[in-house]
Amino acid sequence: MIDNLPDVRGVLTPDRPLADLTWMRVGGPADVLFQPADVDDLAQFLAALDPRVPVFPMGVGSNLIVRDGGVTGVVIRLGRGFNGISFEGDVVTAGAAALDAHVARKAAAEGLNLTFLRTIPGTIGGAVRMNAGCYGDYMADVLQSVTVVMRDGQVVEIPAGDLQLAYRSSVLPDGAVVVAAKMVAPQEASDVLEARMVEQLAKRDESQPTKDRTAGSTFRNPAGFSSTGRADDVHDLKAWKVIDDAGMRGATLGGAIMNVKHSNFLTNAGGATAADLEDLGELVRKKVYDSSEITLEWEIMRIGNR
Repeated sequence: MIDNLPDVRGVLTPDRPLADLTWMRVGGPADVLFQPADVDDLAQFLAALDPRVPVFPMGVGSNLIVRDGGVTGVVIRLGRGFNGISFEGDVVTAGAAALDAHVARKAAAEGLNLTFLRTIPGTIGGAVRMNAGCYGDYMADVLQSVTVVMRDGQVVEIPAGDLQLAYRSSVLPDGAVVVAAKMVAPQEASDVLEARMVEQLAKRDESQPTKDRTAGSTFRNPAGFSSTGRADDVHDLKAWKVIDDAGMRGATLGGAIMNVKHSNFLTNAGGATAADLEDLGELVRKKVYDSSEITLEWEIMRIGNR
């Protein structure tokens, strides 16, 4: 495939192992990994690429399982040309590769409240795609627009209202790669925001296995969320609770375990394969359904060939 790909200014790497690019440290190679130099490089590549070749945009692999058989086609990983952060009044513009935590810290220094991003692993591109949120705030609350490169190479700005942002989801055009996001952030004193982020980090570290190999929350909370991503108090079920009720806290399969500290964190306890992790997740889903007739939905994205 590499011989038939368009010329680029970035880097094309054939048969690139992806395990070391994910937090779970599992999975096979991509047929090709493309690291574009900038938006123009990405747009020109996609415009010239055979439309039959599948593409998958990948962030820092914080919410992802790459299956053991690897990924067919081109995996696009955005890097330095896509991690800029700028400010104009209360508008924050961040590249898709900018880390959520870094955006939160930089915004706080400007007196802008994006503190909910501080404890979310991953990048702004993933935060848009998943309508990331915590502590009652979501990307849907602050997002103004996103810039994407379409599969045919067009660069388009899409208003947030067109993305159908909902609980842990959005609707983006097929094949679109998010390259930047504009957010409107509430103003607040920098020292107050800094103190809040310290408290949030302490709370997260107390309740979540932040030192273990996980990919964040494994399953979405079961039900009762509005189109803005906010929880409905009447149906505010927690995935960890139904997993516990099914007796699956600490369940193991091969090198995979449902974390004892927080049972909604599927964990590579050492030597796990992607199949171990995914199969344990599916076993948990079955046990939860048998126990409560609730069907858990994966929050972790799983890609590639088994």
